[in-house]
Amino acid sequence: MIDSHCHLADEQFAADLDAVVARARGAGVDGALCILDASNEEEAGRADGVAQAWPDVAFAVGVHPHQAGATGDLAGGVDGVASFVRRAVEARAGACAIGEIGLDYHYDYAPRETQVEVFRRQIALARELERPLVIHTREADDDTVDALRSEGGGDVQGVFHCFAGDAALARRALDLGFHVSFSGIVTFRNATAIREAAAIVPADRLLAETDSPYLSPVPYRGRRNEPARVVQVIDALAEVRGATRGEIADATRRSYDVLFAARSVDARGATVV
Repeated sequence: MIDSHCHLADEQFAADLDAVVARARGAGVDGALCILDASNEEEAGRADGVAQAWPDVAFAVGVHPHQAGATGDLAGGVDGVASFVRRAVEARAGACAIGEIGLDYHYDYAPRETQVEVFRRQIALARELERPLVIHTREADDDTVDALRSEGGGDVQGVFHCFAGDAALARRALDLGFHVSFSGIVTFRNATAIREAAAIVPADRLLAETDSPYLSPVPYRGRRNEPARVVQVIDALAEVRGATRGEIADATRRSYDVLFAARSVDARGATVV
């Protein structure tokens, strides 16, 4: 099994990272994509420990929409975002993806016009570097799709991570050529629309994630999440799709390999295939 999106370099894992990795391996999770906020130097420093603790982890880096407003301090303004993220990609031994990036109109921690421009600059960079995107979208679906269509030019692939929309949004993501990833939310009792979306995503575009330390699945809600609990997400997807755990685990692993593995580099600098 693979956890296609987690935040293992978050400070919440600093004290017991080895135990978290051991539990993941014990649950049958043999790899993960660790998301790094390119604007967070402390997190970047902890990423080296993640790579040492779990050499099968790959990395993605990007400026999250919540941090888009801080680009004046971090990258010399919006114009410097692409160069800033490029350096972060190179620092992580050629990170396999750009993300998570996107738009968040729920919290509006950054002005919307700034979010859109920072998002577009990173889409263009992913197109140039031939890296997939890890997309965060919340209450901004039309603008997210418009930016991906116009800036990506049909050349950029990626994943709508932690999918929280309905089947109509899933189809829009698929029409763009993107994968769709489901988190512990799919196990929540009120997540009917998300489960309906999970049922229609083709197996070769389906991913599973934890988004840990956030969004623990049932029966762990309210506790810190971790990669081992991608098992519960896979089980929920299996139930929705009338499949077995093994079938969903295999399908999501193949989808991950197609999207990320060819660009992944382990802690020793070797390409992971």
